Amino acid sequence: MRKILVIAYYWPPAGGPGVQRWLKFVKYLPEFGLEPVVYVPENPSYPIVDSKLVNEVPDSIKILKRPIKEPYGWAALLSKKKTKTISSGIIKEKDPSFLEKLLLWIRGNLFIPDARKLWVKPSISYLARVIADEGITTVVTTGPPHSLHLIGLGLKKKYNIHWVADFRDPWTSIGYHKKLRLTNYAHLKHKALEKGVLLRADKIVVTSHTTKSEFEAITPKPIKVITNGFDDELQPVALDTKFTVSHIGSLLTGRNPLGFWQAVQELVMENEAFKSALQIQLAGVVGEEVLQSIQDFNLLDHVDQLGYLSHDKVLETQQKSQLLLLLEIDSEETKGIIPGKLFEYLNAKRPILAIGPEGWEAGAMVVQHKAGDSCLHNDVATLKKVLLNTFQKYQEGVLVCKSHGVEQYHRRALTESLAKFI
Repeated sequence: MRKILVIAYYWPPAGGPGVQRWLKFVKYLPEFGLEPVVYVPENPSYPIVDSKLVNEVPDSIKILKRPIKEPYGWAALLSKKKTKTISSGIIKEKDPSFLEKLLLWIRGNLFIPDARKLWVKPSISYLARVIADEGITTVVTTGPPHSLHLIGLGLKKKYNIHWVADFRDPWTSIGYHKKLRLTNYAHLKHKALEKGVLLRADKIVVTSHTTKSEFEAITPKPIKVITNGFDDELQPVALDTKFTVSHIGSLLTGRNPLGFWQAVQELVMENEAFKSALQIQLAGVVGEEVLQSIQDFNLLDHVDQLGYLSHDKVLETQQKSQLLLLLEIDSEETKGIIPGKLFEYLNAKRPILAIGPEGWEAGAMVVQHKAGDSCLHNDVATLKKVLLNTFQKYQEGVLVCKSHGVEQYHRRALTESLAKFI
């Protein structure tokens, strides 16, 4: 069986969607003739921890670990709370403090491409021996953090390896990149590093067709779209008795669905039955501006903050909910973002309400698979219509999801596609 080296930052006990992709690929790769050797940091700074995921790591997989130096530990001396907030991806847009601006400027301009850059050189030196000892000819790097691609680049320059760069998210075109307060030098540096990776990697994997098109303008190298997916075999559960509308994952300022809140508020005022049955569930980090909007629209009595849920609890919540909410930032940069939660939503077989930018690839997928509806953020009239129609089906006991064609997103099928591409 041919060995491949997988270089990842997010790995159990890390929680959140970033860890799921390669945890599941590693699980199925041996079925397709590839034996993964996984390299991860020994002492990472994970903003979210889900210790139950450790049990999903196959016992047969060799895991290599080396220490990593991260600046978040030093920055925490100034403010532990603000440092953890930034490392979690929460960038405050309204009235940030001087310290928040300073930490963000340091993160964007002194740690290029990201705060894990100090792991690059030690990893290249260490992995040189691993490649020789294990007889490895294929290396996979997965980012973000995109500094891990620099490890692949360094190994490619020194050794005769086949390098596959996996981009779970775009690099310079991702929405939050503009919020890092980059100097012109830092912006150009990011662009140059991105181009270097795209030109030197032998093959590139992306999670959306939009990202593929962006990268094809930069590099002639083969690019394959392999989305995220689902893996869990679900047992039947009873639906919630309330009209539960659930959002899973971080709900930060950019995704704040103002049109949705307005539509819900109007329905609460106009429809007593809707008001009595409605329960909105938010699982994950919720930004301050979002909480303020909920209060401004007088919806506090209808919202439950569930906090971070373990993966098994997430699966249960999704399956029991009457309606699943899928949100994306309303911008040109995000139309190619396909949240990993979409595929678990599809697996849960509950109706989906997708709210995002015009031309959003994920929203089109929801409609394509007949899994629900897709709306624009500011289209309050359509949002009200969809919500009311969904609620009426709930009242009649006929609110079901008759999606089709979702089997292609099972992790085994996706891994088979990945193995063939590699």
